[in-house]
Amino acid sequence: MKKIIQLVQSNAIWEYLHSNPKKILVRIAAVVFVFWALFDDYGIVKRVRMEAEYRSLLDRQKSEQQKMVDNEQRILHAREPDSIEKAARERYNFRKSGETLFIIRGQ
Repeated sequence: MKKIIQLVQSNAIWEYLHSNPKKILVRIAAVVFVFWALFDDYGIVKRVRMEAEYRSLLDRQKSEQQKMVDNEQRILHAREPDSIEKAARERYNFRKSGETLFIIRGQ
């Protein structure tokens, strides 16, 4: 800590800056460029986040399309008498005459 204070007091920093201005400007420009490349609106960090979101949206789209196909199949088979009977038995616990109904409820 004492060395830093001595350097500041002895103007060694200012002498270094005045003796090598091109080196300092190049280093500052490099640091600014790196920050710009990483954190700009079109920077690397933003790009990685957008790619991850894109992949998750593609997965969601595939699952929603599969649901649509399943629902379309259910709609096509909904008017068949067998499917109406099956739905009534499953949802509303209906049964045919002479048939015994067993209801098993999970905990």
